[in-house]
Amino acid sequence: MGLELVKETWSSAINIVEIGQTKDAGGSRGSIITVGGETGLPFLHSESKTLNKPVTVFEIWDVEPDWPDNLKSPFGKNLKNTLDWAKLCKNEFKAKGLCLRLAGAHPDYGNKTVDELAKLVENLLKQIDLPLIILGCGDDTKDNLILPKIAEVSKGESLLFGSAVQDNYKTLVAAVLADGHNIIAESPIDINIAKQLNILISDMGMPKERIVINPTVGALGYGLEYAYSIMERARLAAFSGDAMLAMPFICFVGFEAWRAKEAKANEQEVPNWGSLEERGILWEALTASTFLQAGADILVMRHPEAVKHVEKFIDKLMEKN
Repeated sequence: MGLELVKETWSSAINIVEIGQTKDAGGSRGSIITVGGETGLPFLHSESKTLNKPVTVFEIWDVEPDWPDNLKSPFGKNLKNTLDWAKLCKNEFKAKGLCLRLAGAHPDYGNKTVDELAKLVENLLKQIDLPLIILGCGDDTKDNLILPKIAEVSKGESLLFGSAVQDNYKTLVAAVLADGHNIIAESPIDINIAKQLNILISDMGMPKERIVINPTVGALGYGLEYAYSIMERARLAAFSGDAMLAMPFICFVGFEAWRAKEAKANEQEVPNWGSLEERGILWEALTASTFLQAGADILVMRHPEAVKHVEKFIDKLMEKN
């Protein structure tokens, strides 16, 4: 007598979110990113559907970043010019999307003006037709000035803007809502705050299908397990019918992984840790691949070799099992 596989069934699914607007829909993007739609836990193809593959996007900055040399090396002099950097990611590294971090807007990191940054985004949209994610600089006062202006000049492109947080969400939500974009709701590794923030954003009229959750993950060895468990709990709640947690996840893997000592400590400091070049790449790739299995939909990454590893892993996970 054969054994029958017990299959879990769920009452709800993750919302589908589309980033980017093509020309025939009124935008200028050459492609769009579609995420979400899962009907069960990640990659259990025998009992649920993964309608849309998770995607990787490359993180770029409006200024040359203060990254370790082993991360800077694949980009070379292109790091000095945002448009050159973006073109390299698209043409050489075959990026599916870009995430522009406006670090230079921060008062302590250049204090770029609203007009400077709006012009940069306009030029980026004209020269690169990939779907875009736009992040502020992390200073609430400055972000409340620059992000609404950028939302206005990119109206009709259906970009993804971040981040709305519990103490500072109204200005960004209003701007994104008015100009037809999507929004990232950021919560500090707390399922209750994540849900409450989504409720607050929805109460302003933002459709749930235009919200993406940033659960603020950690890197391998730096709180990854706790972040993983929070993401799992949120997914289980969503599949059980909690509409305020049924949003796709975005994970800023590159940001977290390359802060880890293990990704950037040189071989003289830690002679038993192996090759610095390989170590940094693997630290980012392993962090990303772990969060894929917690339900990550969008992975914002940095090193092109790490992206290659993760893309192969995604293809493997998408095979029927």
